[in-house]
Amino acid sequence: MINIDPRTKLIQVLILSTLALIYNEISILLIILFTAIIIGFINNVNFISIISRLKKLLKIIFMIALIQSLLTNMGNPLLKIGKLMVFTDYGIIKALEFILRMGIIIVSAAIITTSSSREIIQGLIQWKCPYEIAFMVSVAIRFLPIFKEEMTDMITAIQLRGIDLKKVKFDKKLQVYKYILTPITVNSVMKAKELAAAMEMRGFRAYPKRTSYMVLKMQTFDYILLGLNIGAAILFIILRGVL
Repeated sequence: MINIDPRTKLIQVLILSTLALIYNEISILLIILFTAIIIGFINNVNFISIISRLKKLLKIIFMIALIQSLLTNMGNPLLKIGKLMVFTDYGIIKALEFILRMGIIIVSAAIITTSSSREIIQGLIQWKCPYEIAFMVSVAIRFLPIFKEEMTDMITAIQLRGIDLKKVKFDKKLQVYKYILTPITVNSVMKAKELAAAMEMRGFRAYPKRTSYMVLKMQTFDYILLGLNIGAAILFIILRGVL
């Protein structure tokens, strides 16, 4: 297994996400997505696990793309009911662009997850990023699983009381989720206060400089991979500008 430096992964993700936002053509987005998948395999991304975890998110993405396609009236009509244009070629193209762009972002996020939050923070610090900002990123990453666990516990508690959310009407379902989000928000604020108190008790920012037992060192493979990625991105932009 190749051990890739987290800084290399951050630069790869930055390049992929930037290209995904710059270009709109389906053919180019397909090339970027295919390249992102290859880079993901190089970084030991478990795509099967990622897909199984993000099933609901993928459904939402496809639903948003479908709604976007239905609400677009520009272009030539492909399906028309009376005077109402249901599907147009322009709407479908825009929906496909959205799906491909979100696919690139998901693959980029999966590349980041192959490194621990501690490694990512250390990479940011060695890039001379202020420790306070790096620490905020670390806290945000660690709080996400906590939010997920609390949300799951709340939904399980509601289901144990005999309420099946799948059979509840949409307006009542919104009320249920409102009742769920209120205690989660309160708990999050309380945990943030406890974390702030713990940081002050341990002397956070007491000294201008900090030391770390973890020191990242980029290997030869990291420099080769970075050179290939940056060179390919520059060449891609130049060729696209010429063509």
